[in-house]
Amino acid sequence: MPCGTYKEKPMVKNSWSRLLLSALMLVSIRASAQDPEEILEKIDRNLAPESFESYRKLINIEPDGKSREYLLFMVKKGRDKVASVFLSPASDKGRATLRLGDNMWLYIPDVGKPIRTTSLQSVVGGVFNNADILRLDYHIEYSVKELKQTGEEYVLDLQARSSNIAYDRLRMTVTKKTLLPTKIECFAASGILIKTLYFKEPKVFEGITRPTVIETDSPLQRGYKSIMVYASIKTREFPDEVFTLTFLPRVETLR
Repeated sequence: MPCGTYKEKPMVKNSWSRLLLSALMLVSIRASAQDPEEILEKIDRNLAPESFESYRKLINIEPDGKSREYLLFMVKKGRDKVASVFLSPASDKGRATLRLGDNMWLYIPDVGKPIRTTSLQSVVGGVFNNADILRLDYHIEYSVKELKQTGEEYVLDLQARSSNIAYDRLRMTVTKKTLLPTKIECFAASGILIKTLYFKEPKVFEGITRPTVIETDSPLQRGYKSIMVYASIKTREFPDEVFTLTFLPRVETLR
């Protein structure tokens, strides 16, 4: 080889090529990776708008097959305001509920004033509790502790942000393509499975595909099942006065 001429060895060239390829792949992975908290917030928006009105039916089914149905009109505003009113059956018509963050009230026309209730109680009995019926966005109440990918699904392990929340931990199974949950397992702080929610029958509301049926069962209430069926979900804005104790007897006037 002539003096002063340098020829790179093939081994060195291959090493640099592999290093460059690895670096490019790493950049691509980081660029395409989504923040788990952002994924959870997108799931919330796919389930429902931030502020909306909805009509839905709650069905409680007992082990002997007997069932009882309730029709509710519900409104929600922003992060922590939810109100609903019973439209049927006649025996429950006019009963209304209000949630402001962790605080909940039940208005019964015959009583004439709101009374306190809790997230773990249920205004309809059955497997759904008040936290399920007057649900806030998941990303408001829970943080993502771990996100796993399994084929066509994400599995998110969620931890409650405070001890006032109904469930200490959730395990949410989500379809990657639609970012819609198919199953949510709800756990107590002790690790006991309290209930499982199943999201079914997606339908388009305002151009967005959302589950219309949520079923739940519980190993603590064997043989019982509750079903929530959405007839409509419509984006709508409300003034703050709607979500007050003084307005609670008049929630039905929003229809």
